[in-house]
Amino acid sequence: MLHYLLIMKAYLFPGQGAQFPGMGRDLYEGSVKARELFETANSILGFKITEIMFGDDADSLKQTKVTQPAIFLHSVIVARLMGESFSPSMVAGHSLGEFSALVAARYLSFEDGLKLVSNRAIAMQKSCEEKPSTMAAVLGLENHIVEGICLDINETVVPANYNCPGQLVISGSIEGIEIACERLLEAGARRALKLPVGGAFHSPFMESARVELEQAIDNTSFSKGLCPIYQNVTAAPVIDPVKIKENLKKQLTSSVMWTQTMERMINDGLSSICELGPGKVLQGLFKKVDRSIPVEIVNL
Repeated sequence: MLHYLLIMKAYLFPGQGAQFPGMGRDLYEGSVKARELFETANSILGFKITEIMFGDDADSLKQTKVTQPAIFLHSVIVARLMGESFSPSMVAGHSLGEFSALVAARYLSFEDGLKLVSNRAIAMQKSCEEKPSTMAAVLGLENHIVEGICLDINETVVPANYNCPGQLVISGSIEGIEIACERLLEAGARRALKLPVGGAFHSPFMESARVELEQAIDNTSFSKGLCPIYQNVTAAPVIDPVKIKENLKKQLTSSVMWTQTMERMINDGLSSICELGPGKVLQGLFKKVDRSIPVEIVNL
């Protein structure tokens, strides 16, 4: 009797922070298909994002309205250039990367995905300007200890990103994050480092952005995709476009369950992962969950 090894390959898509000056220029110069997609993006966005992406002005690239579409474009175009070799058994994306994953897996069209990402970025920027807030990375503490300290603070402070074992990012008011960092260090955290971000992503501070993005999602058509997507808010595989939309609406004010997503993929039979897009942050996080599973990066 012959036994066949089932290959369960996951493609992972990075979120904000993976950008770098010059990103995507080699794709644009080396592929007609890539040039067409980049030019379509320039038209949809109403400004030449290619000039910012391909240039060397890191500060301009850090603007949320630029950063998020830039990472999305790089990730999705790489997936498109892979052609038929892009054959996922499962996909997931970290925060913004969930939109890249949805387009790569054909749940969303390129144009609709980019419009949602642009809408998301602008809405998040507005939320950041409404109420001062921030984030901090906590290293070296178990999740339940961080969660308990957040709950015990008389300010809005919540877990935002469960990145990997021993690394949890928290979001909240500026005063709340300062108090939390002090208490987390006292509790034995190796580090509790405030991040240079404009606001408290994945927290109640993003409520106005959530409302705005919800309307855009409701007005966008989703299709049946190539494979299950493991979504941030549940860490569970989903294939139903209606359920995907509902989960996506909750993403901005909910925690990114990334550690749980990786663990669920492994439990579901994951045999290898491939990170698509700029940088290699996700493969580094994955190795802290499981070093036995092969990882690769495709950024062309």
